[in-house]
Amino acid sequence: MRSTTPADGGPNRDVPSSQVGVELVVGEVTERTARGIAAAVNRLITSRHLPEGSRLPTVRQVARAMSVSPTTVSDAWQMLAAIGAVEGRGRQGTFVRAPVGPGAPVRYRRITEGPGHFTIDLSSGIPDAALLPNVAAVIASLPPGELTASYLDPAVLPALEAHLIAEWPFVPEAFTVVDGAMDALDRVAQQTVRMGDRVIVENPTFPPMLDLLDHLGAEVIGVPLDESGIIPAALAAALDAEPVALFCQPRAHNPTGVSTTAERAAELAALIAGSALLVVEDDHSADIATAALSSIGAHLPQRTVYVRSFSKSHGPDLRLAAIGGPTEVVRGVANRRMLGPGWSSRILQSVLLAMLRDPSTANAVNAAAAEYARRRAKVCEVLTERGVNFTGNDGINLWVEVRDERAAMLALAAHGIGVAPGEPFFVDHPARGNGGPQWIRVTTATLDDERGPGVADFIAAAAVLAPTWRS
Repeated sequence: MRSTTPADGGPNRDVPSSQVGVELVVGEVTERTARGIAAAVNRLITSRHLPEGSRLPTVRQVARAMSVSPTTVSDAWQMLAAIGAVEGRGRQGTFVRAPVGPGAPVRYRRITEGPGHFTIDLSSGIPDAALLPNVAAVIASLPPGELTASYLDPAVLPALEAHLIAEWPFVPEAFTVVDGAMDALDRVAQQTVRMGDRVIVENPTFPPMLDLLDHLGAEVIGVPLDESGIIPAALAAALDAEPVALFCQPRAHNPTGVSTTAERAAELAALIAGSALLVVEDDHSADIATAALSSIGAHLPQRTVYVRSFSKSHGPDLRLAAIGGPTEVVRGVANRRMLGPGWSSRILQSVLLAMLRDPSTANAVNAAAAEYARRRAKVCEVLTERGVNFTGNDGINLWVEVRDERAAMLALAAHGIGVAPGEPFFVDHPARGNGGPQWIRVTTATLDDERGPGVADFIAAAAVLAPTWRS
């Protein structure tokens, strides 16, 4: 390895990207803890002294040079991986990733980089295009007048608002439409969360939600779920920290597939009633979920913002989601949008309204929901027979427990199957090797009868694989 020492005795930082010496890392460390080591390496990365593609020293090399436990260094590497600064490549080692820029969705990027590289991509969390309703036929049926509008027209088509409010789980004080579920969550969060505020989310949860809260500077508190939803005792403990908001998914939870029961929603609402907490419910899979909606907002309507989106049921490119809830929050979202996009396309709103009124579209969505449930059940049947643990019973994703996340993903990739790693979904990223369970998310939406059983067998085999490398 080529490395030199400059005249001042400090480490040489002009090291070829493929030959990073342990002295470069050790020389930057001022605090010999996992967090201190991770911070030092991250400084080297952001200052470009460790460029993209640099291979880090092994855990044992750094631990030996610093006289610390290998577990400490391993935890540091995991912290760096959690923020997207480095990535492990099995036996090849751990490498510096490409810079993502300020505010980039680092967790989300970790589960979306693979699409296109697998024969069977089960990492995406998106619906089967073949099961989506025929948008073109609905568009063709619209009268020409439905496809034009004025700058002075209401931001939300009155007929669409009336149709959606009729199906709302409570009577909202205010209502608006934005450009998809994440746009809704982003805008609601910006209205309600300030730097340093404590926010509760389910743990695990959707990675972009964690990226968003990180970007806002929130302190995130993760609460676990069981088969009925958020565990009440965990929520009660989290409420002691006086959080400002709870962001949750009432059904077909991504990634676990859990849907909150009516009893659990009532229990959670009773706990929240004595606090100042705002509840934000993201019902992203409303029309393709098999469970009925059990909304906390039905119990606490003045403290709940309910978000309903249509991407998974009616088409990802519709980019529409409805927000209903307290005036202060929802009007704040609508007013802020007037300084930006103003409104969501009324043409798309007209298309969505026509689809919601169209019997053939309703039949197609219902058929898709039933088919997704059947495909999911078929995979679950194989995993159960093989003794593999998984969670939930709703939606288009399976949360599968594996012995080692990396080993499972590599084994599936060898068969041309891509799945999402479990780590980015967690608030606190558990260090590898701690003996706890690890997970992968498998999108079952496209697993039809032709390839579903075979893929399920591969998943079951991958789930029990032990680690095949050591740092």
